Amino acid sequence: MTAIGAQAQRLLTHRRPQKPFFETFIRSLIILCVAIAVVLSSISVCDGRWLFARGQLFGLWHFCTVSNDSVLKCVTDLSLAKVEGLSVGVIPIRSMVSFAVVVAIFGLELLMVSQVCEDANARQKWSMGSVLILGSFLLSATGVLSFSILVKDHLTFTGFTLTYWCEFIAAFLFFLNGISGLHINSLTHPRNGVGKI
Repeated sequence: MTAIGAQAQRLLTHRRPQKPFFETFIRSLIILCVAIAVVLSSISVCDGRWLFARGQLFGLWHFCTVSNDSVLKCVTDLSLAKVEGLSVGVIPIRSMVSFAVVVAIFGLELLMVSQVCEDANARQKWSMGSVLILGSFLLSATGVLSFSILVKDHLTFTGFTLTYWCEFIAAFLFFLNGISGLHINSLTHPRNGVGKI
């Protein structure tokens, strides 16, 4: 047997067992859903116009009014909205939802790296990524809830814009995928070695 043949034989004997298809499929779906949530949340934060009520458009970055000739006039001075606490309260909301996107991107990166580079730390990377995704949920949900509380006098169910619902759905997806990621990790890598899928 040649040296190359011996090395190939050694590599074949030391190969790790392949992951079951179902586990790989579920992990891939989690990564895909987190990526969709990151895109939705990014769109929502960048646009930032979350509530339309009584001819006024309230947002994270702008306050807009619709004139009689249907022209949208926007200003960055949120104190013109005459909503108590909006100009000050929207600052931490902006920070929370923006930071949620950043944390989710790092979490998504860890999830992908744990699947591509299956080393000894792959399980820890997946767990850390899932925890970061849950952190994104907490930040997003707090931002969405805080904004709703700030503009409570103007709230109507139909007044929420598409970008608001993007952030709401993104927060929901962050929660589902963070919990699912931790759960599948505990099922496939139990501490006592029992219960493999």
